[in-house]
Amino acid sequence: MSTSPQEERGTSHRLLRVGENIRHALSEIFARGEIRDPALEGVSITVTEVRCSPDLRNATIYVMPLGGVHEEDVVQGLNRCNKYIRGQLSRMVNMKYLPKLKFSSDSSFGEADHIDQLLHSPHVAQDLVEKPDADEPEGN
Repeated sequence: MSTSPQEERGTSHRLLRVGENIRHALSEIFARGEIRDPALEGVSITVTEVRCSPDLRNATIYVMPLGGVHEEDVVQGLNRCNKYIRGQLSRMVNMKYLPKLKFSSDSSFGEADHIDQLLHSPHVAQDLVEKPDADEPEGN
């Protein structure tokens, strides 16, 4: 199985730059509070990441509502308002073709909490306690 040069190098600087531009513009759109959807009323939304496809035709936007409450409802509301958001975005980002947007919830916060809980568990803590070396004689 061969890998493409894109996969070997990782994400290109261009894709990262475009993703960041879209992320900043979306954050601004959400901060204005102009989106009218019952699931989005009074909800503060954080755009954590934007991943663009290599051809820049599709973009997955990872979002998280403040406090993580009603996460699925917020994502569904954003996907319902996709056309309006894309129209607002087209006025703010200068691109030949604006990518199709797909909103998804960001699971990295939950994963980070899980890892933190594991690191602070008693089972892991017992491995962190210093044990005297068996090679050293006692009483020194």
